[in-house]
Amino acid sequence: MDRRSGEHWAGVLYMRKLSVYVTWVLAKTPITPNQATGLMIVFGVLAGVALALPGLWAALGAAVLVQVYLLLDCSDGELARWTGRTSITGVYLDRVGHYFAEAALLIGLGFRASVAVPDWYTVLGFAAALGAILIKAETDLVDVARARSGLVAATEEAAERFASRKLALARRAAAALRFHRIIQAVELSILAAFAAVWDHFAGGLAATRVLTVACAVVAGVQLILHLVSILASRRLS
Repeated sequence: MDRRSGEHWAGVLYMRKLSVYVTWVLAKTPITPNQATGLMIVFGVLAGVALALPGLWAALGAAVLVQVYLLLDCSDGELARWTGRTSITGVYLDRVGHYFAEAALLIGLGFRASVAVPDWYTVLGFAAALGAILIKAETDLVDVARARSGLVAATEEAAERFASRKLALARRAAAALRFHRIIQAVELSILAAFAAVWDHFAGGLAATRVLTVACAVVAGVQLILHLVSILASRRLS
């Protein structure tokens, strides 16, 4: 909760207030922290499957499944710390879960925008999913590169230090706009639900298709900007 980039706004706002009760219940069961993470992954992928289905209720169901995914994302770590069963495997599975969930939602959005027959909206959904995965890979590969060079993991402060003052200001401006959150699971599921409501009453799939195009554009732009940000920061030194 104290890390600037370590906690999602939904976790701070409400989910951490709920997850402690779920963690308390899970601690009384044979479920391990890694099994809880596995359930998180399942719910994240199921949300993408639900979003791919037509109709308003499918989109609303996907949003609910993402909330369960977020709840388990909070509880698995709490359970691991509470029971003393933290592990590298758990950290790895948690990262894999985020990769899978965001990719599944973006692919599901592309299929939803295409109705029944895959078309270029489907391609945009896959492109956005690939972009989201590569953005996460860019972040994770920083620690891979540092580890192979015999260095410890990069600190949060290193991400804020740039050789150029202009680049530092540009990064802060981009972070303040938070446009990158459109391709993250929680925000995307909420936006997809709103788009589905709009389409339900307006008829057609205009809102869903606009959201699909926007996700592809944001993923492409963010992929480039994020790479530039890493290379220009002190994270690799």
